Amino acid sequence: MTVEITEATRFDLDIDGPSALELMSTIREFESRLPTYSEEGLIRGSTHPSVGMEAVAVGVSWALRASDSVASNHRGHAHCLAKGADAGRTLAEILGRRDGYCGGKGGSMHIGVKELGLLGTNGIVGAGIGLATGAALAAQAQGTDNVAVAYFGDGATNQGVLAEAFNLAAIWKLPVIFVCENNHFAQSATLEEMVAQPDLRRRGEAYGVPSVDVDGMDVEAVSNAAAEAVQRARSGQGPTFIVADTYRYLGHMAGDTEIYRTAEQVEQWKGRDPIARLAKRLLDSTVLDEAQLKAIATSALTLVDSAEEFAKSSPFPDVSSAFTQVSEDYR
Repeated sequence: MTVEITEATRFDLDIDGPSALELMSTIREFESRLPTYSEEGLIRGSTHPSVGMEAVAVGVSWALRASDSVASNHRGHAHCLAKGADAGRTLAEILGRRDGYCGGKGGSMHIGVKELGLLGTNGIVGAGIGLATGAALAAQAQGTDNVAVAYFGDGATNQGVLAEAFNLAAIWKLPVIFVCENNHFAQSATLEEMVAQPDLRRRGEAYGVPSVDVDGMDVEAVSNAAAEAVQRARSGQGPTFIVADTYRYLGHMAGDTEIYRTAEQVEQWKGRDPIARLAKRLLDSTVLDEAQLKAIATSALTLVDSAEEFAKSSPFPDVSSAFTQVSEDYR
């Protein structure tokens, strides 16, 4: 698929750039603190930071609106924040506190925000693929022009649900965008070790789904590809498969020994850092100056400091709430 971006959908560096940089900087600061919270015992269970992958979440969300649906995965905090989730309530949920979006009962891998269209982060690999496809079918049946996004990693491409979802979405022309964050490791196994055909884009093409590769370390490139995909979906032309080439700087989870990769490889990828690349473009185009860039970094620090204070001061949920918020009666 050749992505042709119209003037109506193109990422505008002069307008969108500073805000995208602010959001990516906030997500970076937020995610960078998670391993420390885990080490301090503030997080029960595992957590999966997405430091380095911010451009995918922000670039895709730039093309969405509040009524669109997003189904995430185990590495989903960035998707939530990029879609508009409050940092304080998101962190409170990760820490299992009462003021979290799910009352502290969802934790890191089960954050859902109905009013933001967030169908939930998910600890089951590939589970969001089916949820987003179902949400797209619902939007189509209801006659809206809403779209749904499924985020998943390269490891999830081996789940059978992806083949089924590709086929159904293609034949029914469902308004769904499949976004593979190809960070090159399914926990500790490389993509090349796990699939015979590492060109993941060809999987979508095999099912008649327009598919595109994009530089997942470039928020503009991701945003433009997502905008085109959303435009297609809203106009009834069906699904798109976006394979975003990206990389996580930290381990698969807090406490990961990372014996499966070298420090040199990590540093090479840091040379393509999405925040630094956008900051340079903003400087070169005179949209921002050095003082404004420093102010954005300071603002991100302040915002996450505030989120941390809010989350840590929130009490744990009372046992009496154990069976609330677990279902909704539609009868």
